[in-house]
Amino acid sequence: MSRGTLRIYLGAAPGVGKTYAMLNEGRRRAQRGTDVVVGFVETHGRPTTAAQLGDLEVVPRKRVSYRGSDFEEMDADAVLERKPSVALIDELAHTNVPGSRNEKRWEDVEELLEAGINVISTVNVQHLESMNDVVSEITGIDQQETLPDAVVRSADQIELVDMTPEALRRRMAHGNIYAPEKVDAALANYFRPGNLGALRELALMWVADHADDALQAYRVAHGIGAPWETRERVVVAVTGAPRGDDVIRRASRVAMRSHGELIGVHVRSTDGLVTADSSGLADQRQLIAELGGEYREVAGGEVAEALVQCARAENATQIVLGASRRPRWVELLRGSVINAVIRASGPIDVHVISPESAASDEADISGLHRSRPAILISRRRRVAAWSIAVAGPLGLTLVLAQLRSTFALPSELLAFLLIVVVVAALGGFVPAAASAVLGFGLVNWFFTPPFYTFTIDEAENLLALIIFLVVAGVVGALVDVAGRRTAEAQRARAEAETLAALGGTLAALDDPLPELVAQLRAAFDLDVVAVLQRGDAAWTVEASAGTPVPAKPDDCDLRIPLQERNVLVLSGEGIRQEDLTVLHSFAGQLRLAVERRQLQANAQRAEHLEEANELRTALLAAVSHDLRTPLSSIKASVTSLLQRDVVWTQHAIREFLETIDEETDRLNHLVGNLLDMSRLQTGALQLVLRDVGLEEIVPGALGSLAERGERVKIEVPETLARVRVDAALLERAIANLVDNALAWSPDDAQVRVEGAEVGDHIELRVVDRGPGIAPEDKVRVFQPFQRFGDRSNGTGVGLGLAVARGFVQAMHGTILLDDTPGGGTTMVVQLPKAPV
Repeated sequence: MSRGTLRIYLGAAPGVGKTYAMLNEGRRRAQRGTDVVVGFVETHGRPTTAAQLGDLEVVPRKRVSYRGSDFEEMDADAVLERKPSVALIDELAHTNVPGSRNEKRWEDVEELLEAGINVISTVNVQHLESMNDVVSEITGIDQQETLPDAVVRSADQIELVDMTPEALRRRMAHGNIYAPEKVDAALANYFRPGNLGALRELALMWVADHADDALQAYRVAHGIGAPWETRERVVVAVTGAPRGDDVIRRASRVAMRSHGELIGVHVRSTDGLVTADSSGLADQRQLIAELGGEYREVAGGEVAEALVQCARAENATQIVLGASRRPRWVELLRGSVINAVIRASGPIDVHVISPESAASDEADISGLHRSRPAILISRRRRVAAWSIAVAGPLGLTLVLAQLRSTFALPSELLAFLLIVVVVAALGGFVPAAASAVLGFGLVNWFFTPPFYTFTIDEAENLLALIIFLVVAGVVGALVDVAGRRTAEAQRARAEAETLAALGGTLAALDDPLPELVAQLRAAFDLDVVAVLQRGDAAWTVEASAGTPVPAKPDDCDLRIPLQERNVLVLSGEGIRQEDLTVLHSFAGQLRLAVERRQLQANAQRAEHLEEANELRTALLAAVSHDLRTPLSSIKASVTSLLQRDVVWTQHAIREFLETIDEETDRLNHLVGNLLDMSRLQTGALQLVLRDVGLEEIVPGALGSLAERGERVKIEVPETLARVRVDAALLERAIANLVDNALAWSPDDAQVRVEGAEVGDHIELRVVDRGPGIAPEDKVRVFQPFQRFGDRSNGTGVGLGLAVARGFVQAMHGTILLDDTPGGGTTMVVQLPKAPV
């Protein structure tokens, strides 16, 4: 008996239409004459899903008792006995009630497949075991029901049921997924646009990886070695060598432009692209990870062959290499890795990145023209080199003079050559050349017949001496060049790192001047660095690093002008002539930092003046209109009561008193908001934080609204975690939010206040059914004195929301703005949980 086939509809979230698609597929097959039954389908009360059942045969469910309750589960035995051609089974990741034959529904499905029954099922991406922790981090909800990825990957067909977050939220708002009373909570928690977008991307990536695995298996099964350009994959050779970072970044840009993948490959070998710089290799591996790429490490005797084989295995379409820095004669003797890769790549494109391009980029940035630096040799090494250069040949001559009959001239020359090599390694070319000349003379005088003269009888000995002198000079020159190259590389790397850190600091910090001064001192190991500004009477310190801080420029060794009134001063022994270009580059960045600080100060002063002017103007408007109105009403009522020529009825007197009471409360509310806004503006807000429950705060906030609070429905569970807040301030903030919601809602509409626990914070949602807020007004709804027209049912100076946001932010919370499904606005207050 052949095994049945498994077809899975995979969705990113509940409600995208997996069950609907499964039932639709079943009906199509039934209409074509296939024997189809419904093993288990959960409609969740959705009419459109239930309608898709139509006339399909449904296998009755079995009832399982557990802890005194009855539960319905799929009757796998009944399906096996019925033995249809196709069984429709919903919710593949479902956990069966304890006491069932199998723990998971997918295990029941395995039995059906083994019996030769074809199965069509559904599952969401959050149920995949590999995605469980990621989904929990995104949504803040732990998924209890999961199944192994291998179960889904083993399916014969996987079809993604996709829907945009906006469309899914519309379906939710229309009541097509959950009951109306659950819609708001779902939209505020699991079904947020960001959550749905992230879940959708996870589902797309998982299906793409599955399709890629299937494609790779097909290519292997059919012996297809050439890459198929189904997706751009860029392989970059990673060597750990200098400038390798630039090659990796260039490869990353190539991959990004083609919306492809970046794969870094390092070949473990002793030749070719491999270098011995393990620290550089680790840094470049980290860089690949930061750029969103993947790292591979392979072993191979031939670097080019191993690299191309890895690229073919990854189905790569492009290979990026850095140009070789080896001398031409080395390439002629040992071959070129780049040429070998190009010959073996076949249809794979090969890009060779020139190292000069990176150098030119750096020159454009820094504007430096470096002179040839001297070899960085310490004084102790130079003294040791010259000492050995003189004493070594003399001492060796004394030893060999006693053994003249034992050693021949070639051995004696090799001994002198060894001294030259040691001297070159310690002190460079000049002491090595001096040692070679001294050795030449000593060998000629003491060891070349006739002895104790500079005359040489045999041509063979003359040739040996000449070769000794040439070899000694070449060795000394090579060591000198190697030392010079090392010094150049060290200096170039140090300058590049310094300038890169310099640019990053300037871009990352709002006020980079102190950090730049500290970097300059550390880079050149200086005693003190400072930026001074000339005042009317004395110099002031803008920023400094090191001690003692100079009081004026004359107290330091070096001065570099920055601006008309600013100067950079430095003191220390670490300043060399060749460092001046980098110092001037630093000075240019410091000049920009000083200018930025001045511009920020001017902008801050202008902003404060503008805010003060706006506050003054708005306050005058509030006093002239919003505060005058309740005062006028109070004055009119009191004046009427004081009239002696009019006899007022008890009903009229009561109306006057109620007017005075209402307008006094309104005036008190307006003045309170003005005072609160003043406290927020001046930073005079004092917090008294303690752990409280929202179920204690919300009723007190509504109590301040008197009879208007009766239109508010509270849904704040007592089981919510406590929050650490200032209870009085939070009560004022909630009262302002609810008052705003009541003002904008119709008189016959309720305002709901809901509390929920989401991740590591508590959310309080104030939901109204008003006209909503236009998108262009959402960015300024929390600004002071904002009155969007005269549509609300309340009055005020437009400070309620601004005060509420200020209070909540002072307690380390946030207020977000959301649209109410069906019309209206929802204010979302997010507060951190109190520590346990």
